[in-house]
Amino acid sequence: MKHMKITNIASLLGGDIVSGKTQQENHISFGFAADLLSDVLTLDVEGVLFITGLCTLQTIRTAEVAEIDCIVIARGKKVSPAMVELANRNGIVVIETECSVYKASGILYEAGLKPIY
Repeated sequence: MKHMKITNIASLLGGDIVSGKTQQENHISFGFAADLLSDVLTLDVEGVLFITGLCTLQTIRTAEVAEIDCIVIARGKKVSPAMVELANRNGIVVIETECSVYKASGILYEAGLKPIY
């Protein structure tokens, strides 16, 4: 199974790591993309990258419950200071990227990140 460092993921997506900078050298095993947060709550694997266009506190809270390691916020959306604070408190890395969810998923899949399904 191929793992990717979070710093490599950010680089591939031309993204900025805005929270969880102490975890940026951690490895991710799987990618998952969704804008329906209830889909995220069905996941039961470790080392997950969650790609979404939803940029809300609920996104961070859902990742916390689902034990997600890293979130990519797509479509050029910017996280709020409250989101950064909550993500940092929970050890969640958040990356902002200009890529669409589709493009980010494709780039990471092509680079070898495995899907959950």
